[in-house]
Amino acid sequence: MPKPSLRDTILDAGLKAMFRTGYNGTSVRDVTTAAGAPQGSFTNHFRSKEAFASEVLDRYFAHTRGLVADALDDASLRPRARLHRYLDIITGVLEADGFSRGCLIGDLSLEASGSSELLRTRLAAIFAEWRAPFAACITKAQKAGEIASDFEAEELADFLLASWQGAILRMKVERSVAPLERFKKIAFQTVFREPR
Repeated sequence: MPKPSLRDTILDAGLKAMFRTGYNGTSVRDVTTAAGAPQGSFTNHFRSKEAFASEVLDRYFAHTRGLVADALDDASLRPRARLHRYLDIITGVLEADGFSRGCLIGDLSLEASGSSELLRTRLAAIFAEWRAPFAACITKAQKAGEIASDFEAEELADFLLASWQGAILRMKVERSVAPLERFKKIAFQTVFREPR
């Protein structure tokens, strides 16, 4: 009888470890120890630490896509309210972690994109995919007259993701909801304002 695969267990352990100590601070040994797996299991499943981190990112982004869909596909809300709902959902997730853990996509963008072309390329693709549902929602809001059309929807979606990542970084430093709430207040009074 073949042994059960430890791939998912190793990926789960890697996700937790990278949140705790970052890409550079997480060793293969840390991951396999946390997973209760021999180091050989890691090399059986992943050709390198970079390739492993890319798969950890994919796992994290799959969860993030689900949160995006929960908010932006909610037909019971107007499009502008859906954007606000997404930010509220993420605020709740971050609050549950005591505002000490941020977004792995943002964290690895800062830490690994300068030293790993593989991860930089994967992160760029994630941001492009992540932007699409926000741009679609913003387009709907602009057509419904809920958000001013001073900027293209794609530009506003980029602004939303980039600025929200910055607010999350400040939140981690301050261990407070204040940067997130400040972002929401200013963004919806200025950038995502209703047409005048």
